[in-house]
Amino acid sequence: MIDLRISPKGLEHNIRKAKELGIIIPTIAQMQHPETIPAPIQEKLKQVGLWEVNPLNLFRITWKNEAKESGGLFQKVPNYIELPSVLTGVPCRIIAMVGKWFPTGCHKVGASFGCLAPRLVTGQFDVEQHKAVWPSTGNYCRGGAFNSRLLGAQGVAILPAEMSQERFDWLHSIGAEVIATPGCESNVKEIFDKTNELKQDPQYMIFNQFEEMGNPLWHYNVTGNALADVFEAVKRPGDRFAGAAFTSGSAGTMSTGDRLKELYPHLKLAVGEALQCPTILNNGFGGHRIEGIGDKHIPWIHNVKNTDMAIAIDDEDSQRLLRLFNTPEGQTYLREELKLDETLIEQLTWLGISGIANVLCCIKMAKYYEFTERDMVGTVLTDSAVMYASRIAELNEMHGAYSIHEAHLDHALHMLNLKTDNLMELTYADRKRVHNLKYYTWVEQQGKTAEELNALWYDTEGTWDTVHAQAKELDELICAFNEATGLLKTL
Repeated sequence: MIDLRISPKGLEHNIRKAKELGIIIPTIAQMQHPETIPAPIQEKLKQVGLWEVNPLNLFRITWKNEAKESGGLFQKVPNYIELPSVLTGVPCRIIAMVGKWFPTGCHKVGASFGCLAPRLVTGQFDVEQHKAVWPSTGNYCRGGAFNSRLLGAQGVAILPAEMSQERFDWLHSIGAEVIATPGCESNVKEIFDKTNELKQDPQYMIFNQFEEMGNPLWHYNVTGNALADVFEAVKRPGDRFAGAAFTSGSAGTMSTGDRLKELYPHLKLAVGEALQCPTILNNGFGGHRIEGIGDKHIPWIHNVKNTDMAIAIDDEDSQRLLRLFNTPEGQTYLREELKLDETLIEQLTWLGISGIANVLCCIKMAKYYEFTERDMVGTVLTDSAVMYASRIAELNEMHGAYSIHEAHLDHALHMLNLKTDNLMELTYADRKRVHNLKYYTWVEQQGKTAEELNALWYDTEGTWDTVHAQAKELDELICAFNEATGLLKTL
């Protein structure tokens, strides 16, 4: 499914550029097991900041980074937060892996690597001829621009104009070309239109996260196995990995669930979206404020047939909880009323807006399936509150000064009071209905064929399973690329 045919001229150019810039490319296996990264590289990382524009930071595209802003190495268990029942209101364990400790502060740097690496090490993308275009609703284009810079290529970020100012500031700081399209998170059609316009110019190569199979390849192999590692590390006798829930932007993280369902066959997998844009739940549309998700279409790379539940989250819930977790008054409530320790209070700032929505999906899922204290539900925190300081300031302007009383109300109304409304346990027919919605975006508008669409439904082995297994072949190409540069021998 991922084209790994070699383009000799482009490959020659890429090898030359990598040698010139000292770029060594990590394998998927090293992202799963960073302890296998060569010792000289690990030693050099001790002098490198997490967000630093340094090719060595390619080796920090892993869930297992130490939680350090600079000089960190790796740990056996991925960074995670366990959210206590006094906060969530449900008896089951909710575990969230943390995206804050990736370069750029977001796990999307991994998904963008999964899209770029196959074309880079085959030469299909030529650093001397092409600009890398990253269509996104926020974080993916940040990851793509970062990886482009590390790999000596020019990145072009396309994202909606109404995304947080922090995103635009960072993209400009890293030297990316930035194109702002009309609208908010759910205005992906406008992004696709701009992408199709750029496609007419051969200097632009598009890395569309919504259709690039390198995205699910990375999450299946890296995120899926990492979340399993967390469960195996924290489980108690009799504990069950009962469920996983992820909001869908590109739907890349949903392939995490594909891996988990292989390892834990009884696990239930839920996909989340914004209540204000309930495309999966009832073919709905609309704008919303959960940045990075809910895009008025079904991504090509979403394996809908393997999805058990759809959940819609009110964007007001995520906004109110963002304020609760990131203001002095909210933190005083968490400390004095809920008796949370200082470590957890700090960790709650590691939840960005979509991460909060992921946690709310876990809570609604737990209530629906009546999970107990022996059950665990897993998710990921895409980014942290670092990208949303301007949003918190906007909320303070909108609602006035915050107070402990308001914090109490926000916790009660927007977390503890969640119900099992606005969700659906998907039957076979429901899943097929959602899958069929891909036709209107991908066949009618984006050049896919009905035969390709049907294959995603009927031919699991020839599509999803094949993509997931291509990590091995990709790693072989990466190793050959590194061998051709000769840089490993000079460490």
